[in-house]
Amino acid sequence: MCQMENRRFLSRLAVSAVALALVGVAWQVVPPHLAPEPPAPLPLVAGNAEAALIATFEARRESVVFITTALDVIDRFTRRAETVQRGTGSGFIWDDRGHVITNWHVLEGADRAFVRLADGSVEPARLVGASPAHDLAVLRVPGLDAPPIPLATGEIEVGQTALAIGNPFGLDWTLTTGIVSALDRDLPSPRGRGLTGLVQTDAAINPGNSGGPLLDSSGRLIGVTTAIFSPSGASTGIGFAVPVSTVSRVVPQIIERGGYTPPRLGVEFDPQIDGLARRNGLRGVLVLGVEPGSAADRAGIVPATVSAGRIAPGDAIVAVEGERVETADDLLAALDLRLPGDTVTVTLERDGARRDVSVTLDSPG
Repeated sequence: MCQMENRRFLSRLAVSAVALALVGVAWQVVPPHLAPEPPAPLPLVAGNAEAALIATFEARRESVVFITTALDVIDRFTRRAETVQRGTGSGFIWDDRGHVITNWHVLEGADRAFVRLADGSVEPARLVGASPAHDLAVLRVPGLDAPPIPLATGEIEVGQTALAIGNPFGLDWTLTTGIVSALDRDLPSPRGRGLTGLVQTDAAINPGNSGGPLLDSSGRLIGVTTAIFSPSGASTGIGFAVPVSTVSRVVPQIIERGGYTPPRLGVEFDPQIDGLARRNGLRGVLVLGVEPGSAADRAGIVPATVSAGRIAPGDAIVAVEGERVETADDLLAALDLRLPGDTVTVTLERDGARRDVSVTLDSPG
């Protein structure tokens, strides 16, 4: 039995070997025209969203500029004056009169600024003015031929597309994309009043992006990139931009007057006294004086008085348009959101009683 089974096994093995050999021969002799062809690579066709993004960048690229700043220094050995580069940043064209918008911190401390355009040309720029409180500055370069960036209208919404064009780390005309992550963010400043009402975005923003435009999906301005939140100094997906509503309110006044002043209420106050008042249980901004004929005077706001060497507290401003006011910075921020001629409701408190007054704000002096 064992010999018979061995012969059967060897017979089957031989048959299998012959079959495999035949298959191998058959595979080798298949005519080339019958062999399957490798699949052709798919054509690279931009979809609607991608094509729109490309078109937006191409349309706005020439409206963004590369800013370099410089210092005039005296060589201590040769006593010769020379110009040395100080820093770089971004900016964008505001109008057809050659005005360029950027951040104040891009220009702060510099003696000169130069603007490099998309065509590669470099032009000297003159400082028109600035508003450090908003980290905005205006340069002027006569003869600019590129179109200005249009401003977005309506409310900015969390979740909408955000595109940043700028020059991070000196890498010119870089596009990054993301969304609007949050609104009304505040950034404190060690030098005083910080930036308020900022737009937060996860579009990558790095050093060198400062002053560049933050755009919506249609290429309209929604903000000016100004800062990042990062212990390392590089992008962590949390960037901030001055909103277009602030830009459109502040920039025209900088161009006209060389600076920005919010509309006048006409009251005098002292932040140090406010701090002392809070420690004694008083709230709001204490009115220490009222300018005769001012908006506050017309509204009947009562200041503190001095009698027999003693101060009698007057009104304290505790809210503007229903928004609580606790510090002088709160009051300035509330006024900064308004325009001359706007009528606002100011809530006052005196001797524990509250009242609302209607105030029409004056133009800055």
